[in-house]
Amino acid sequence: MRTGKRIGVIGGLDRNVAALQAMGAASGHEVRFHSGVMAGPASAAALRALVARCELVVVVTDINSHNAVRTARREARQLGRPLKIVRKMGHTQFAALLHDLAANTNAAAAPATAAA
Repeated sequence: MRTGKRIGVIGGLDRNVAALQAMGAASGHEVRFHSGVMAGPASAAALRALVARCELVVVVTDINSHNAVRTARREARQLGRPLKIVRKMGHTQFAALLHDLAANTNAAAAPATAAA
């Protein structure tokens, strides 16, 4: 049973995919990727499906098409998905994202303390 989030990453370097998936899995998250290439209707449909399946969408602008960024933003807004836009996504940036997710999850799960 998956306890983490399903994270969709759109754009970025293909060579990072396996390492980022492993990092996500180690933190309990499922990470899915779309290259950001919008060469035809199938690519656009795959991007929209990725946004619909994910609980957090990360758009990498450094290596991505403008059309993919626009499509991802529009779909995320329509579906109410949280969207994070970053310039690049490597190991360090992804580790920081996972750390922030863990911190936000722990803060939400912590019981509220009564003010004295």
